[in-house]
Amino acid sequence: MKSTGVVRKIDELGRIVLPSELRKVFGIREGDQLDISVDGEQIILQKRQDTCLFCGNETPTIEYRDRQVCESCAGELGRMGRLEVRLPDTETVGAG
Repeated sequence: MKSTGVVRKIDELGRIVLPSELRKVFGIREGDQLDISVDGEQIILQKRQDTCLFCGNETPTIEYRDRQVCESCAGELGRMGRLEVRLPDTETVGAG
């Protein structure tokens, strides 16, 4: 296993901060879920790939840009894409 050379202290609540460089390399963003497992004497953190990007549903069925999305959230996004946008009349813009 390769060491990053980064050392972090655990705070009083048992938390650590993952360095931003590692978060960028592994595509870990705020709100992402990490799976914690143990292999012998090692603790392994692994980004979960099997949950919906938006709601955390554990049965996503759609993949979009290497991210998983459930049908419900995909449907909501689809409806948002069909919203009508009304622009102000050009006659009234800047009039006055």
